[in-house]
Amino acid sequence: MAFQTLKELVLAAGNGRIADAMRRMEHEESGQSATEIDERMQRHFAVMEQSVRTGLARPRVSRGGLIGGDAERLARYSQAPSGVLGPVALNAMTYAMAVSEVNAAMGQIVATPTAGSAGILPGVLVAVLDSGRFDRKQVIDSLFTAAAVGLVIANSASISGAAGGCQAEVGSATAMAAAAVAELSGGSPQQAVEAVGLALTNSLGLVCDPVAGLVEVPCLYRNGLHAVTALAVAECVLAGIQGVIPPDEVVGAMYDVGNHLPLSLRETGLGGLAATPTGNRLRIQIFGGSPPDEPDAGIRG
Repeated sequence: MAFQTLKELVLAAGNGRIADAMRRMEHEESGQSATEIDERMQRHFAVMEQSVRTGLARPRVSRGGLIGGDAERLARYSQAPSGVLGPVALNAMTYAMAVSEVNAAMGQIVATPTAGSAGILPGVLVAVLDSGRFDRKQVIDSLFTAAAVGLVIANSASISGAAGGCQAEVGSATAMAAAAVAELSGGSPQQAVEAVGLALTNSLGLVCDPVAGLVEVPCLYRNGLHAVTALAVAECVLAGIQGVIPPDEVVGAMYDVGNHLPLSLRETGLGGLAATPTGNRLRIQIFGGSPPDEPDAGIRG
């Protein structure tokens, strides 16, 4: 039976790992063999990695024309000795933005868990792979941990920006990546779910306000910055930090917050950054039409 709570993940993992519990559940649900399940995950990771490499090797402008080339700019900057972030965090941010740009240009990605948040998990895991600390098999294995976390959030709350705001998309992706890195780095199942709680705690209330209704701005920046957050969260739990609110309660709080967000802040492109004067101008520039009757019409929803 599909996992409904993070506590169930910990119990199912027992003295093992969440990744293994997810494998067992997938076998029971799909009837596929362990080899088939692993091969499917390898194919998913291959697409993720390719979207990272493509986004850096062949920068392109998005369909809406709002973004393009920022990942390459970060990649060039990362070669300079003046950076503040370490190489893994800087690469994770760069790679996440590369995937977002590939998505916005209609390239091939893996929705993890959605297209709008698809850069975070690949960005983090490919950066970890490139660090040389873990081999490819270990990194791909951690995708099962991420999948288990995404499944729980989808079952007990939401991963949809239209339903719960950007906290449900980018927040969930951050939680998935943080849990994957925590367990990959030797953390216990409990530490992995603590990472979920901390990641979502840091994302509560994040609104979905796509400029011109396109998955371009602010999605690109949120993917890059939250990739760094995922790594920071993993470091926190590995250091022994626990959230005061239990992780499952944090997931429930995210669901409640999402239900209270006005429709203008749930992927409609009518509030937040989308409703600023520049946001309205860009919408008209791209799609035509006329501005709202009142400057704050979109904000009030």
